[in-house]
Amino acid sequence: MDHRKTGLIGHSEGGIIAPLVASRNQDVAFIVMLAGSGVPGDQIIMAQTEAINRASGLPPERVAAAMKQERAALDVVLHEKDDAVAQARLKGQFSLPDSVVKQLTAAWYRYFLEYDPTPALRKVKCPVLALNGEKDVQVPPRLNLPAIRAALDQGGNKHYEIVELPGLNHLFQTAKTGAVSEYSEIEETMSPSALEKIAAFIAKQ
Repeated sequence: MDHRKTGLIGHSEGGIIAPLVASRNQDVAFIVMLAGSGVPGDQIIMAQTEAINRASGLPPERVAAAMKQERAALDVVLHEKDDAVAQARLKGQFSLPDSVVKQLTAAWYRYFLEYDPTPALRKVKCPVLALNGEKDVQVPPRLNLPAIRAALDQGGNKHYEIVELPGLNHLFQTAKTGAVSEYSEIEETMSPSALEKIAAFIAKQ
């Protein structure tokens, strides 16, 4: 294997990790970001809350209420560094079950909420393919793809492709609404259009 031609493909959280690795290791020949994010984690969660609730058919007022509660809970996690205090506040203010409270205050989740992918993306010099499905409700393309493009431009990277694939969800399946509840109902593992785009990009490198 020619290590000089080794690239990274990462999906979702992996789409955050791939540019992080490439920014620190010049041996990475290319990266493919599948539904990778371009904004901090708390913005991702807020966008998810809105998109998922809209896709599930909730009326606007209930979507707004869900987003208000999500923002308040995230602010507790972001600003209260003491786990015990944060957990007590999350239980008291939002009546969340213990399992959810533990997840929200886990070290990984705290890191994810605060992590901004922009600095790493600015340092990536290898070719980049960033793909998002149009119907992705977990990493919405209209929020993330422009941010990825801007960061790569700011870093002077001219070797990238940013593509929004029509009709595909977060898992790059052909979907009706993109709702999470659809995932297990779709027979398609991954759309041929996504696979062809990835293959063509790698072959070009």
